[in-house]
Amino acid sequence: MYSSFAEKMSKPDLIDLGDGIYVLRFEVMKVTSVYSAVKDLLARGVIRPGQTLVDSSSGIYGHALALVCRELGLKCHVFASVAVDDSIRTQLKYLGATYDQVAGGTGSLQHDQEVRVRLVHDYLRRNPDAYWMRQYHDDVHYVGYEHVANMLLKELGSAEMTLVGGVGTGSSTSAMSRYLRAGCPNVRVAGIQPFGSRSFGAEGFPLDGFIIAGIGSGIRFDNIDYSAYDDVHWLDFDVSAAGCRHLLSSTGVFAGLSAGAGWQAARHIRRTRPDAGPVVFMAADPGHRYVQQVFPPDGPVAEDPDYRPVVITELDQMTGPWCTMNWGRRHYSVQDDLPALSLQG
Repeated sequence: MYSSFAEKMSKPDLIDLGDGIYVLRFEVMKVTSVYSAVKDLLARGVIRPGQTLVDSSSGIYGHALALVCRELGLKCHVFASVAVDDSIRTQLKYLGATYDQVAGGTGSLQHDQEVRVRLVHDYLRRNPDAYWMRQYHDDVHYVGYEHVANMLLKELGSAEMTLVGGVGTGSSTSAMSRYLRAGCPNVRVAGIQPFGSRSFGAEGFPLDGFIIAGIGSGIRFDNIDYSAYDDVHWLDFDVSAAGCRHLLSSTGVFAGLSAGAGWQAARHIRRTRPDAGPVVFMAADPGHRYVQQVFPPDGPVAEDPDYRPVVITELDQMTGPWCTMNWGRRHYSVQDDLPALSLQG
């Protein structure tokens, strides 16, 4: 029995989809990081009960923060992306969180994230007792993934495992790599990125839709461990959405765009490395918020278009709708274009 809903939400399900591919399915993945991060900050006296926690979110982080704050006796304020829909706003309201949603505009990933972070700083100046959770910068968000990594190692027990997942802030795949490799140094990690993301040098390639911005970056994220990634896959909306539909029709798993991208990459890895060990991809959330864009109820059940990636060796070779590169656990640096923003809050 779980002691709370937040505790239950922090624990994903591992599902065997056949052919050596597994999905690590979360209901709200960010609860895994937020639940442990907030408890760690409380235990160390960094924050105290009753204090307001604030951050920026494109959806599930804000929901997770509101859920955890309600359980642990804290207040919550979220600066929400234009992508946050009625279902998330409703949950924020009933969980007692307050929020401000940025207005629509250019649709630029950089513009949206930059505006939200500037609003956080303005809020902190007006509310100096509030605490910025810094989901884009603080690796305290790593700690919740230790138990997930240990569960994977216990269930699959393979030094040849490959983990596939969205990079986002780095607090999922970067964190999982740290804890998985503590037990199995040869675990491979493949990161998923949308075109237009700064984190792996795709900012010069046109972003095809803000809707997949949750796995990419418009500003510098300081808690990504670039040396964690063996491979990187850049996929556009159409490839990711097709992956969502095929995942649902062929396995029954109803999941969001990052999972659709992960399913595409996982199948490619299995095709090209048939003798490798288990391939595990992460599904961060279910597909409900994507129904109109990805699963139109009155649309046909299309066949799998069977996309294949273009293999590149240099970033300037990047091409859509899907390309992949052997990253080789190299380091990478993204210049900060927001000099007025102190990460100290």
